[in-house]
Amino acid sequence: METRARYALIGLFMLAVILASFAFVYWLENKGGFGNQDIYQVRFQGSVSGLEVGSEVLFNGLRVGDVTKVSLSADRPQDVVATIAVVHNTPVRDDTAVTIETQGLTGGAAIALSGGTSSSPLPASENGTPPMLLAAPDAGQDWTQAARDAFQQMNQVLSENSQSLNSAIKNIDTFAGALARNSDKVDGILAGIERLTGGTATADMPVYDLVAATDFPAKPAEAPAWTLVVPEPSTLMGFNTDKILLQPEGSESVAVANARWGDNLPILVQAKVLQSFENAGYTQSVSRTRDGLTGDYQLLIDIRRFHISTAKDAVADIDFVAKLANKDGKIIAAKTFQATAPAKSSDAQAYIDAFDQAFSKLEADLVDWTATTLASQPPPLAEPAAPADQPSAEQPPADQPPDEPSAAVPDQPPTP
Repeated sequence: METRARYALIGLFMLAVILASFAFVYWLENKGGFGNQDIYQVRFQGSVSGLEVGSEVLFNGLRVGDVTKVSLSADRPQDVVATIAVVHNTPVRDDTAVTIETQGLTGGAAIALSGGTSSSPLPASENGTPPMLLAAPDAGQDWTQAARDAFQQMNQVLSENSQSLNSAIKNIDTFAGALARNSDKVDGILAGIERLTGGTATADMPVYDLVAATDFPAKPAEAPAWTLVVPEPSTLMGFNTDKILLQPEGSESVAVANARWGDNLPILVQAKVLQSFENAGYTQSVSRTRDGLTGDYQLLIDIRRFHISTAKDAVADIDFVAKLANKDGKIIAAKTFQATAPAKSSDAQAYIDAFDQAFSKLEADLVDWTATTLASQPPPLAEPAAPADQPSAEQPPADQPPDEPSAAVPDQPPTP
């Protein structure tokens, strides 16, 4: 009896499991969603990389179903047809847009449905087949494929215009070379514009000055007979700047970083030459053209070199030509002045010390040569004297008639 009771319990348990299984299947078919889904077909033109059975179907970002089948079109091999099952009453319309959405960088693909208007008709089925939705031509193209296509198009453009691009690059290289060779001129132009507009240099950049010569044997006892005007020296555009120039080799010039002269070099040289003449005792005999004064002679200076040569050892190299011209513009004497001085180190202050050493010697030589040359010249002709206001002895006073005898009393003979 106990054995039969045990078999009866097992039979009842198995019967309950079978009934529960049927109930579960019935729930899936009628309540779980399988029986309440709409079936659609989606036609893709081209690749649908990553799309497979079981992939999600999204509508406006919400999951509404799955892909149940993916196959190639028999009549159009380039197309792919995907069968999808979506929740009943999903608002799919004829104008609903269909794309493929990649889920993450390495995730699978999902069919994304979006858009559509409520007034648009429902997709129609033909010959009992599920309604067909047409995806956009590029719906299956992911971002990697788009990038490949973009690179291919770029490569095609570069290939078609390789000759023009090569010519443009050569022109840019030529322009850059010309700009580098004329960098000092560009700097001079910009500096001129800056001065014209009232701009100032960076406040923290050190500003350096030249020294005037002070070591003269003796000052003249009296002012010389000549007067001298010192115009602004002439020079090449490369030296007409406030940059302190270095010349590493050849004709190449570069500026010392974070350092500059107090003014453009020609103006600075003019000021220091005048100061050197004044230190030598010729204060009343020299002036500059912009002072509005004229002189018997002009001291014309042409600066040819004024830089630090760093080809071997750092050396201050100064070279200029001085010419003396009279009032008629005739050159009466000319001389070339050259001097060098070594720099003790490679910083800006060492360069300035070397410039001062060489330039002060040239200034002393220039003052001595100018004074000696002008002293050997004949004294300037004196200006003709203005006519005197007083009448001469031969001309009678204006208030006395010419024929009237003199008022002087003649000598009388002595009284006997």
